[in-house]
Amino acid sequence: MERKIIDPKEFISSSSGLWSKQWLLLTSGDFKSNKYNTMTVGWGSIGTMWNKPFAQVVVRPTRFTYEFMEKYDTFTLTAFPEKFKDQLKYLGVVSGRDEDKILKSGLTVIESEKVSAPGFEEAELIIECKKIYWDDLKSDNFIDDSIEGSYPEKDYHRIYFGEILSINGTENYK
Repeated sequence: MERKIIDPKEFISSSSGLWSKQWLLLTSGDFKSNKYNTMTVGWGSIGTMWNKPFAQVVVRPTRFTYEFMEKYDTFTLTAFPEKFKDQLKYLGVVSGRDEDKILKSGLTVIESEKVSAPGFEEAELIIECKKIYWDDLKSDNFIDDSIEGSYPEKDYHRIYFGEILSINGTENYK
């Protein structure tokens, strides 16, 4: 996939559509040591916080990727063309604890430009982030009572903010 560096100030995306319709892979770990995991995410945000471009993701503590997000300082978010929707569904359902799901997905892991977490060759967008903040969702803070319905197991997400260090994308994002 032909990608070019995009200045975060020039990054263009349908912010809601990127998360809810296209989905992203959240990948954390270390490419060089071959220790990483990925999962499909549909909730998050991209914007500016503390005068830095950031991506915000949420991960339940029950997910295998949570262990990598806790251990490693960096993560990537990758978006793919529609033809990879089946692979993204698979990577969102199957746990990396149980099998080498990345290998089985057929996607190609690649080294990132600025962070230790890998990206994917087939991606049309790779956002590289360094963690700068985390917090846990607290049910006492839900103003909308319907939100609690997303947590029947009380496994509230941990929120991670990552400073965007690099964006590589196709012309669709510039």
